[in-house]
Amino acid sequence: MGKYRRAFGPHDPDNTYVAHSFAEQVFDTGEVQLNYATAGDAGRPALLLIPGQTESWWGYEAAIPLLAERFHVFAVDLRGQGRSTRTPGRYTLDNIANDLVRFIDGVIGRPTIVAGLSSGGVIATWLAAYARPGQVIAAYLEDPPLFASEVRPAVGQNIDQSAGPIFGLLAKYLGDQWSIGDWDGVVAGVTEELPERLVFVARMLGLGAEPPQQLKEYDPEWGRAFCSGTVYGGCEHVRMLGAVKVPVLFTHHFRMVDETSGMLLGAISDHQVAAVGDLITKAGNDFRLVSFPEMGHSMHGQDPAKYTETLTAWATDLALVS
Repeated sequence: MGKYRRAFGPHDPDNTYVAHSFAEQVFDTGEVQLNYATAGDAGRPALLLIPGQTESWWGYEAAIPLLAERFHVFAVDLRGQGRSTRTPGRYTLDNIANDLVRFIDGVIGRPTIVAGLSSGGVIATWLAAYARPGQVIAAYLEDPPLFASEVRPAVGQNIDQSAGPIFGLLAKYLGDQWSIGDWDGVVAGVTEELPERLVFVARMLGLGAEPPQQLKEYDPEWGRAFCSGTVYGGCEHVRMLGAVKVPVLFTHHFRMVDETSGMLLGAISDHQVAAVGDLITKAGNDFRLVSFPEMGHSMHGQDPAKYTETLTAWATDLALVS
């Protein structure tokens, strides 16, 4: 067992959180307190930014000033991430997305464009399908693992054949709500337990002497919920995609499928993206796909200007922003 043991989270805010360039606020849904930041003129179109797994709202910090020139921006910490409430045993797509239904009603209060990275893109898809009528007017899905984060997907690789082992490793050595906190176990496990194809990806999280900031603010039960499939419950992606009701922008970033094993390196395969587009189009919605094969998973983190340009051009074409 490793020597580094520490429990991070809302119970120890002084040692967990750091200051940011935007003021943080809290919205109480009745079950959870959602931490968020906002920027831009309230007269501009509302844009809700939804972080990916292991990411807090401040993952968008470099993009927010650029987006705020054209949008009224809201960036939120999902339950179990950032400063928002931990909810043991209650990390499901339905619960997490319904938090944002309440957030749009209680904080934004008007039709909203939603934009999510990775699992945040899956949540944005849920909102595009199941939010209250009129709440969501368009959805930007930034490299989301649709199908690829399911245990038994209708199309293509499953979570074990993509990034799942990384989240399983975090859950194993850190424990629900950081109840184990064996960071040395995570660092050793990257080379000793992960498939070779994922070692480089895991190292990008930051494997220094102590956990990187984004993992300190992350409840590893998220990873366990994804690996076990409990995060989705009965919310199958194929059915959800067929229920989408608004225009969708999908940016697809780096991906590669091993020809021998069929394993996926990246969030979602080309075959899976084609199925996503087919289902959304058949539901009667505009689906725009933009490919960035050399872009890392988070375009808003790697290239905030390109992210802003891509989102703004699409919203302008839809006459959602002037």
